[in-house]
Amino acid sequence: MNIKGKLAIVTGASSGIGLATVHALLENGCRVAGWSRRDPNIDHPEFYFVPVDIQDSVAVAKAMEETLAEFGNVVDILVNNAGIGIFDLMENLSLEDWQTMFNTNVNGLFYATRLVLPLMKAEKRGHIVNIASIAGLNGIAEATGYCATKFAVRGISQALYQEVKKENIKVTCVYPGSVNTAFFGQYEGITANDTMLHPNDVADMIIHILRTPDNFNTLDVEIRPMNVRYS
Repeated sequence: MNIKGKLAIVTGASSGIGLATVHALLENGCRVAGWSRRDPNIDHPEFYFVPVDIQDSVAVAKAMEETLAEFGNVVDILVNNAGIGIFDLMENLSLEDWQTMFNTNVNGLFYATRLVLPLMKAEKRGHIVNIASIAGLNGIAEATGYCATKFAVRGISQALYQEVKKENIKVTCVYPGSVNTAFFGQYEGITANDTMLHPNDVADMIIHILRTPDNFNTLDVEIRPMNVRYS
């Protein structure tokens, strides 16, 4: 499918996979609204930055209003990328850490998705891409909370697909292994390196998924790096 001219919203657009996905979408002719707390400083005529805290449902609603005011009332693509991981033994996680992960990784996805669904249903088309993690497929020691959120993303994606496929809306859940981003800066014992997946390569996979034929839905995509201990 040709995605040129389509409007895409990307959450967590200021770094990592989100930033790479914004660039890839722009390169393929999309109009892009980048939602994040920090400005990615992208100078492109088809890019519009919307500052938002994805954990705040009111802020997300305002971000949607601002996006539609800028681009019109059609959203073709939503990439739910915003996420955070806090790693420790379960008994060492504070209530704040646990809630922050769920508010970002799960609630934020819900806040954004529930707002685009009526728009996509009105047009009888759309594609929602949820960025999970291999932590949504396998339990990982000292990542209990993070795994819980990504298993939730997996469940949401699979259930939502069943709800909206009759409306010609696609849902894809992407499960990357370790990616060379700043994400690992807080995970003691793991340093991001070039043997990991690269954000641009994950973004290219997302573009490939978005360009599949209208009658073709890729529900789950697991991506692993080669020769990495933490894959």
